[in-house]
Amino acid sequence: ASSARLRLLDKMTGQVRTVEMRPGETRRVARLEVSLGRCLTPVEDARREAVAWLEIRDAREAAPRFRGWMFATSPALSALDHARYDLWVLDCGAEDAASD
Repeated sequence: ASSARLRLLDKMTGQVRTVEMRPGETRRVARLEVSLGRCLTPVEDARREAVAWLEIRDAREAAPRFRGWMFATSPALSALDHARYDLWVLDCGAEDAASD
């Protein structure tokens, strides 16, 4: 897919933020540095499942807090472990959106 939509929850303030990213992009979101590798959806049910390869690092730390595939329909299966933030995948954007 040409993009991924992610949702970030700041557990201290209750603030929720939606972030759209393209594959290969790294973005600072609050105190996190989020890198999106890929976002995939199965051909047979593209509206239901989204799977994204993410690397998430707290800007104050050297090692990533999360590196791997995150599933939209099962966020607890492979989740970010952070005291302040929750981040999960909402969906992947359409392939043809990249040609705009």
